[in-house]
Amino acid sequence: MSQPLNQFAIIKYLGVKDYADTQALMQKFNTERDENTPDEIWLLQHPAVFTLGTNSQPEHLLNPENIPVVQSDRGGQVTYHAPGQLIAYILIDIKRKNMGVRQVVTALETAVIKLLAKLGIDANADPKAPGVYVKGEKIAALGLRFKRGGCYHGLSLNVDMDLTDFDRINPCGYPDLQVTSLKKLGVVVGIQQVTWKLMNELCLQLNIVNISEQKS
Repeated sequence: MSQPLNQFAIIKYLGVKDYADTQALMQKFNTERDENTPDEIWLLQHPAVFTLGTNSQPEHLLNPENIPVVQSDRGGQVTYHAPGQLIAYILIDIKRKNMGVRQVVTALETAVIKLLAKLGIDANADPKAPGVYVKGEKIAALGLRFKRGGCYHGLSLNVDMDLTDFDRINPCGYPDLQVTSLKKLGVVVGIQQVTWKLMNELCLQLNIVNISEQKS
């Protein structure tokens, strides 16, 4: 590669993938990577699943019923994934990119905020509770893992999904937190279109100027 590795990434479009299997692949990637391994961004969806972050407390998982619950090694509390929610996993070498934890979080939040602005939605971040909010309702959640100079996991953006199963948890550990989606906000857009837009914004915020795109 002629371009600097810190400005290059492989973008993978993975479709709908099992959460536990995907997490295992991220862990393997981060363990095996070295200074010559390109960064990767994975764009995908998950079947319905509740995931518990490393700070999760059991009282925030209210009534999972038949939906699987998976322990995650990302930070944060409990959240929900399902088809119609876009996932972006950021597998980057933060040491090589000279980025700290706060910079990575801000980059992800800013990417979502700028994407939503282009769709006519005014959104904001909250320094006390990572994620992106529209009029106090959460539309995007963040959860990251920093290990061995690398970063993985990432963000979820509610596009066109059934939000009722969020009632079975205290989202991100907040009992009164409401969630929203592009569909709930009246924005009718396909998840494939949102995927492309989010990928572009993430590359801008993470200073990725050269990419190689792969589809599963």
